[in-house]
Amino acid sequence: MSGGPEAVKRYHAPEYRRLLRAARRRLENNGGSLDGPPVRLGGPDEAERNAIIGITGRHRGLGAGTVSVTLRELDAVVRAGTGLTLAGLLEALDGRPLANRPAEAARALAARREALGPAEQSPLHESAEWFRTWLGAVRRNGTVGRLIARPETVGVLPQAVAVLEFLEARPEGRAPVTLAGLAAEVTGDPKALNHRTTLSTLVLRALAIREGVPLPGTAEGRRELWDHYEVVVDDLASRILVLNLPAEGEGLGEWLTGAARFGTPFQVTLHQLSTFSITLRAPVVHVCENPAVLRRAAAELGPGCPPLVCTEGRPSTAFHRLAAVAVRGGARLRYHGDFDWPGVDMAGAVARRHGAELWRMTAADYLAGLGDAVKAGDREAGDGAAGDREAGDGEAADGEGRVGLTGRPVPTPWDPALAEAMREHGAAVYEEAVADALLADLRE
Repeated sequence: MSGGPEAVKRYHAPEYRRLLRAARRRLENNGGSLDGPPVRLGGPDEAERNAIIGITGRHRGLGAGTVSVTLRELDAVVRAGTGLTLAGLLEALDGRPLANRPAEAARALAARREALGPAEQSPLHESAEWFRTWLGAVRRNGTVGRLIARPETVGVLPQAVAVLEFLEARPEGRAPVTLAGLAAEVTGDPKALNHRTTLSTLVLRALAIREGVPLPGTAEGRRELWDHYEVVVDDLASRILVLNLPAEGEGLGEWLTGAARFGTPFQVTLHQLSTFSITLRAPVVHVCENPAVLRRAAAELGPGCPPLVCTEGRPSTAFHRLAAVAVRGGARLRYHGDFDWPGVDMAGAVARRHGAELWRMTAADYLAGLGDAVKAGDREAGDGAAGDREAGDGEAADGEGRVGLTGRPVPTPWDPALAEAMREHGAAVYEEAVADALLADLRE
């Protein structure tokens, strides 16, 4: 028989507070079961002791260190006095439903398995170490839990896997795809890979791990990383610097020819290459990585410099588009880059993709450049006593042109001795240090 609101109000009394709080924890943790060991209260005061005696009918002496009651006993008393179940009373008192922790845990486990399933079953999980490294980080850093906790992000991880599989399946020499086009192709939403979206962050973190570089923190860094996979974020930002590269065709072809007539550098964007059709007839096109080399060539050789293009770092989609046009026109590419691990990795990629000849990229060229850097350091250190010269030599090892190698070592199949020499000396040699030799070749 129900005692009405007054009977429920009785359980607001302080002597029931700890008992009902403990009962709520027990029911939430065991899925609402009344079975199991009794609920125990340690160090009860007089009012709590008397309340437990009233529920159980068992006497507890003064000074009892612990008092206990089973949930079934408590439920029976609550039903008799209020007409509510114990769970109903707790919900009425607290104004919120009881949680079901085991059911919540089971749902979370099922959602986690559903989110991770496509990744664990992906061919990349079997074949690519970088993918397993990325997935391991996603598991450990709480990303999966955060994704499945919100309905709008529960499917993002499978989408990220689909994007990575799409990019990995594309062969070298593939046509560029816009970021919006990639997002629409894989997810159906052209904005899904925009900056700051969860999907974009997940994919870029995976690509950064694949390339052995930190997650880019700038718009330029993100653009370069996407560009490496022929994903165009901005066709105006993807560009290539050229010198003396006359071309046939209206618009861009006319501009290139005009710039070559005056021996002035000209910057070509992917937008221009996509808008205008050009043909290149140069027999040889030299390629460098650092604009300082092209700047010197323009200043010292002017219109007499043979066709030279500069990637300005990692080759962009614009470079690959222009290189493909040059090769189709019969040109032979000669590529030179920095002697560091990213530099030789890029050199190998250009050689594979465009059949480029590696230009002064042998172990002998590296050692010659290293020697020039040491001499430059010695000159800066100056002459002095023997002790001073030793200090100068030490400084030369860390001076201009002697920056330590960082990043993941890569093979140099066109000259295996190059990678061996780089590992042995542990120093990078940048293009500026060997510009004299490159300019000598261009003069010839």
